[in-house]
Parts: sequence; C-alpha cells; structure tokens
Amino acid sequence: MSFWIDDNSIPRVGRIIGVFAIFVTFLWLMLSSFVVVPAGYVGVVLQLGAVQGVLGSGFHVLTPVIQSVVLMETRTQKYEVDATAATKDLLDVTTKVAVNFHINPEAANKLYQDIGMDYEGRIIAPAVQETVKATTAKFEAAQLINERPVVKQQIDAALAERMQSRDIIIETISLTDYKFPPAFNEAIVNKQTAVQKAQEATNKLEQIKVEAEQAIAKARGDAESIRIINEQLLKSPQYIQLLAVQKWDGKLPYATSGIPFLQLPLGTATSANSTSG
Repeated sequence: MSFWIDDNSIPRVGRIIGVFAIFVTFLWLMLSSFVVVPAGYVGVVLQLGAVQGVLGSGFHVLTPVIQSVVLMETRTQKYEVDATAATKDLLDVTTKVAVNFHINPEAANKLYQDIGMDYEGRIIAPAVQETVKATTAKFEAAQLINERPVVKQQIDAALAERMQSRDIIIETISLTDYKFPPAFNEAIVNKQTAVQKAQEATNKLEQIKVEAEQAIAKARGDAESIRIINEQLLKSPQYIQLLAVQKWDGKLPYATSGIPFLQLPLGTATSANSTSG
C-alpha cells in the first residue's frame, strides 16, 4: 500500500517558516561575506580560528563561514596608572604615570596571536611598574623633584625599548603628582624656611653694609668740608662772614645782645645801600 502526501496537506505556516529560514540563512551568508574596517583600525583575519593577515581600513570581501575579522585600534591610546617605587635613599614614592601609545598596524596580527586584545593589562601595565621602579632606584628623592625631565626621559627610553619587541610604540609618557612620606615633606618645608631666613639675614647684612658705607661717605664728605673751611679761614678770617651772608635768609633778628650781627666790609655795605636806593 502506498501513501502520498499532497502538497496541499503541508500547513501554510510551515512553508512560511521554511522560506523565512532560507532567507535568513542567505542574508547571513551575504553579510558575512564582506567587512568594512573603519578608519583608525585594522582587521585581523581569522580563518577557521587561525590568525592570518591584516586588513587596512575600507571594504573587504571574506569567505563566508570560514573567515572572520577582529578589529584592533591603531590610533593613539592612553594608559594611566599609579606607580610606587623606592628611591636611591630608600624613600617610598608614588607617582601617576600616563602613557600614550599605539600598536604597530603591520604587526597587529602577531600582537593578537601572542597577546590577544588585553595587551594593556598583560604587558603594558607590568612593564610600566617595573620600568618606574628600576629608574626611580637610580635617583635620590630630591633629584626626582629637581631633575624630573631627566627621570622622565630615562623612563620613556626604557619603556619604549621594552615595548618595541611587542609591536607597541610608545609615543610619550607623563609623570605627575609625586607623593613622598610626610617626614620628607616636612623636611623640605623646614629646609625652605631655613633658606628663606638665611636669605633674609643676608639681605639685612647687605642693607647694614650699604648704610654703613653711606655713613662713612657722609663723614668723609663732612670732614673734607671742614678741612676746606679751615684752610679758607687761615687764609682769610673774614671767610666765616661770607658763609653767614650766603646762608642769611634776609631777616634781621628782633633783638641783639649788643654784638653786631655781622660785620660787612665797607664796600659790601655801600653796595647794598646803593642798590636799595
């Protein structure tokens, strides 16, 4: 006995589901057959899970199901962390380190294969901590403050060399917010206070020295003036009267003790009378 299934017996809903499944499968195959890599990224091609080449930005065709793409950023990225180290004179110091970097676009597939996407946590973070510790140990605490550009340059060079083998390019680093133990900070304040007081004392001594030199110069000037007056008096006793005339304000005293205020030579008095007339 044979049984035939008439197409008309297939439920209409089943046919709709079948057609929809075919359409979804076709759409998925179409979408997975190409990829668009945006600017600032590269695409690492995976073929059946194995890392292949690198795709630049733009539109690319893939083999559906077999190939897929992982996007990796090639623009400048920033990693920031607090690093703790010990100085050459065995003082603990904490500083905030900011690292600007980018991955090597041509070697993104190697970086993905060796490290994966978490390259910040797996290689950059420990490298920063170890580099800061090794470099800080070469300097005393005071040098970290006074020679910060030198410290920064050494950390930058050491970190760049270390990351180069991992295809990560260090652009620049920044060191901020050095924090020292409270005792060290207090010692710095005390030193600055002592330096300020010493400077004030030096300025005071300089002021006293200048004032003393001015007094000596004035005394010498007065002595020289007296010497000149004495020489003139020896030459002409009437020189003292000439000085009095030069300093007289033109006002006669209200009373005298019977002693003439001054004795003018006859010629001077005559000249004065003729002028007044």
